[in-house]
Amino acid sequence: MVSFWKKRNTLLAVLIGMLTIALLVNSISTSFAQGDMAEGLGDDAAPAPASIGADVPLTYFGPPPSEFQKELIGPFQLLKAGKLDQDAGTITLPLYKGQLEDGTPVWYVLTDTTDQANAAALGLVHSAKLQYARVGRGARQATLEADGTLTFANGTVDFSPERSVTPGEMPAAFPPTEFQPGAIGDENYTPLIYIENAGGHVYNAPIVAFGVTAEEIAFCEGDADYSLVHNKVVSICPEEQTVTLSLTAGFSFARPIFYLSMDASDPMAAAIEDVTLAPGLNDILVGRDDSAFSAVERIFAFANGPVGTENPQRQGLNSALLGEGGPLNVTGGIPTLATDYSPLWDLNLGEWTQDALDKGYTSRLTEEFAILGMVQKGWVTGPGGTPFGSTGIIINCPVVFRFL
Repeated sequence: MVSFWKKRNTLLAVLIGMLTIALLVNSISTSFAQGDMAEGLGDDAAPAPASIGADVPLTYFGPPPSEFQKELIGPFQLLKAGKLDQDAGTITLPLYKGQLEDGTPVWYVLTDTTDQANAAALGLVHSAKLQYARVGRGARQATLEADGTLTFANGTVDFSPERSVTPGEMPAAFPPTEFQPGAIGDENYTPLIYIENAGGHVYNAPIVAFGVTAEEIAFCEGDADYSLVHNKVVSICPEEQTVTLSLTAGFSFARPIFYLSMDASDPMAAAIEDVTLAPGLNDILVGRDDSAFSAVERIFAFANGPVGTENPQRQGLNSALLGEGGPLNVTGGIPTLATDYSPLWDLNLGEWTQDALDKGYTSRLTEEFAILGMVQKGWVTGPGGTPFGSTGIIINCPVVFRFL
């Protein structure tokens, strides 16, 4: 009799274990294909639904494991301050109004902070590394006023220039032959601020409109005037205190992600990314992304990755400049996947060698260490065969959403 009960209990344990594994596997991509859920990410980067190759429809699949533990398979929203539209590839965030010391209006959003408790309270992304951006012009000083607004010590943005980028002749569309950023910050502008009379914490507060009244930027239904607002604005509504911004698709450790691309320290990068030129970011140290006192994390881009709108391996700046879609850059660590996240991405630009091109070794890479492995083996170098590493360019790209 004892032997019978032992066998029964063992069998039950095995069946329960098999059922648990099946539910976990089946839940991985529950919400990835409800209609065209990931249309904003693009068909060439969106994860396939879990129902592909299965004997049951998607409706049979359970919730994603990330609802139980955020570090498990997604989807998972990291920037919780706003409403995400996965179909459109946009996020709607609170719109804040501050001012310069002379009273000039400053309209901005908040995405990241060094204040971990306030990040959780406001739905922002926590980044301890931003504390080390307080060097030179890296972060501007702001003062919290009695009415809850911020007064900024300096930093202006001119949104009136018309953005333009002229690709080079293939096989080298990158670098462009001519370029003009669509928004230009003055020599002191950086999206980072620190509030001395409120703990000295650093916040990522990109400006989306400057020197204009609420009436001038009331584009609640879209059709914004991009001579007045950031080019990533889809709609902006001061009356409702909201702004909707378009997102960029990429990867982090082989997981598709959405991020906000808002500012860049270099004119060419600002023009290609269609973001604000932020000269103040140039004072922040690069090339030491995971070391002590570093304010940055790496982002990996390819100059000459595979091209072709129908090519499932498509990736890189050549493809992006040809109008085939985004470059599908690869970021380093993001929260829930690593501990070294910063929205300040230190651009590492790779170039496939001619030998790699001739041998057909080029493919889409979606993970940092796969890229570094190709560099180590000599298939990827810096531009023109130079040593691979930091270009010295910083791009402000707060992470928003993890698809897997």
